[in-house]
Amino acid sequence: MQCAAGWDEATQMVSTSIRRAAAKKLRANTTLHERMLWRVLKDLPMHGSHFRRQAPIGPYVVDFFCPAKRLIIELDGGHHSQEEVAACDLDRQRWLEREGYRVVRFWNSEIASDLMAVRERIYIELYGSRETETQPLKHRRS
Repeated sequence: MQCAAGWDEATQMVSTSIRRAAAKKLRANTTLHERMLWRVLKDLPMHGSHFRRQAPIGPYVVDFFCPAKRLIIELDGGHHSQEEVAACDLDRQRWLEREGYRVVRFWNSEIASDLMAVRERIYIELYGSRETETQPLKHRRS
């Protein structure tokens, strides 16, 4: 397995269409857990903003992305506990965080067993606490 490395402007220009095509293919082939979480994300009170599925960011395609909060949500299946995959996940997360994104990870088993707890955690990530009233979120283009 190879992690994304050597990301520069030349790589970005060449691979933009490839990353978009990969994202489109991933959106067409979502897993059960991604579909479950997508339904929850669509129902969150998100005045003025939204989540995107399989969004290309830098050299990566992330599972879910809220541009207004620069929040990325990643779902991990059992293979993500393998040492090599976990190392790539850590490299990926560090790169995204250096670029100013927040990354929240959930195991597929969390989605299957306690989806409402996952929803609550995402709400807290967006608004700061469970009691916070929703505020209009504004998309910031970079």
